[in-house]
Amino acid sequence: MSKLIRHICIVLFVMAMGYEAVGQVNRFVPAQTPSRPELNPVRPNGNKKGAMGKRLEAARNRYISRQLDLTDDEATKFWPLYNQYQQELTAVRILKRLNNSTSSTNGTEQIDKEIYYESQLVGIRKRYRDSFSKILPPEKVSILYKSEQEFNDELIKQLSERSERAGN
Repeated sequence: MSKLIRHICIVLFVMAMGYEAVGQVNRFVPAQTPSRPELNPVRPNGNKKGAMGKRLEAARNRYISRQLDLTDDEATKFWPLYNQYQQELTAVRILKRLNNSTSSTNGTEQIDKEIYYESQLVGIRKRYRDSFSKILPPEKVSILYKSEQEFNDELIKQLSERSERAGN
């Protein structure tokens, strides 16, 4: 079980760190809390996306493209919006990870931040669901969210299988 948790953490880390959007994190400040300075993290390794991150993003986009079967008009409108959506999710995930990686002496504050970041993620998903619905029919929006989860599940499965083969 601990191996699975470790793999999940690795996958989430790789996915979150792999997006170019992290370089635009400084522009992400949720409307609910404009005065919170901790919402402007700086990415430690700069703005460059690693080779693994690029490959994961490309694979995810190919998978979603196949699942959604977008028309040219839908694709033209969808991909810029989807990339923006991923950027915002990534920004909050990084903040959440930073919150979890610091050894805070105040556990309650850390838990409150964790809950806050989770609510931010849900808020982003809801907001973009409405935006996606303006471009795509409801069936395709549903397929989008299911496809993202299926892709993540498959990624975790493959990493787990590789780890087992390697004897870890």
